[in-house]
Amino acid sequence: MFTKKEIIEIVDMYDKDEKSTYVIAQKYNTYPNKIRNTLIKNGIKLRDKSAAQKKALETGRSLHPTEGKERPNSVKEKISDGIFDFWKKMSDEDYQKMVDNRRERWYNMSASEREEMHTAAIAAVREASKSGSKVEHFLRDELEKLGYVVIFHKKGLLANQELEIDLFLPGLKTAIEIDGPSHFLPIWGEDKLKRHISADADKAGLLLSSGLAIIRIKYLVSNFSEKYKRELLKMVLSHLKEIEKKFPSKGKRYMELEVQI
Repeated sequence: MFTKKEIIEIVDMYDKDEKSTYVIAQKYNTYPNKIRNTLIKNGIKLRDKSAAQKKALETGRSLHPTEGKERPNSVKEKISDGIFDFWKKMSDEDYQKMVDNRRERWYNMSASEREEMHTAAIAAVREASKSGSKVEHFLRDELEKLGYVVIFHKKGLLANQELEIDLFLPGLKTAIEIDGPSHFLPIWGEDKLKRHISADADKAGLLLSSGLAIIRIKYLVSNFSEKYKRELLKMVLSHLKEIEKKFPSKGKRYMELEVQI
C-alpha cells in the first residue's frame, strides 16, 4: 500500500510530468499494474495505448515499431563485428535498457492482448516442436514455388553443431530465422526472455562469422491470416532480391523484419 504522500507523488508524476506507469513503478520498486490501479482508484484517467507509445517515442524510451524496419547500419556492424560475444561486450546499462524497452512494450499491452499472445505462444511451441511453425512452412513452400532452393531446419553449418537454421537458402548464402513473441516479450517471464536474447545473439554471431547473411523475422501477431502472409512474403522477397543482385558487405548482412499487430 502506498502512503498518502506517495499517492500524491504518483498522481503528479503521471498527470503533470507525464511519466509512464513503468517509469513510476521503477521509482517505487513495484509493477506498472499496481501504479495503474492506484491511478484509477484516485480518479485519474489513463492514457490510451497510442498516447503511451507516442510519449515513449518522444522520450526515447522505445523505438518506433515500423513494420519491415531494419536496424541502423551502426547496429548491424556491431552485430557483425562482435561475432560470438557481441552482446556479452554490451554494457550493463545498454543491455538493461534493451530489456526494459521490451518489458515496457509487454506491460503497455492490455490484459486481453497479453492473454491472446500467451495462448498463441503456447500453441506455437507445441506446433513447432513437431514439424516447424506455420510461418516456416509457409515461407518454405512459397519460396520453393518461386524457384528458390530452401533447406528446412538445416544443421551442421555452425561451430555448435546442435544449432539449427530455420530456413537456409544455400544459393544465396542466406539464413532466415523466424522468432515469435517469446523471443522479444516476457511471455514466460523476464529470466526466460534474457536467456532468449543471449542465445539469439550468439546464434546470429555464429551465422555472421560463417559468412552468411541473416534475415530475422520478428513475428508478433497471434494469428497467421492471409493479410500477414502476403505482407511477410513481400518483405522477405524484397531482401532476397537485393541479395541476389549483390551479396551484402560485412556490416549489412543482418536484416530484421517485424510483423506485428
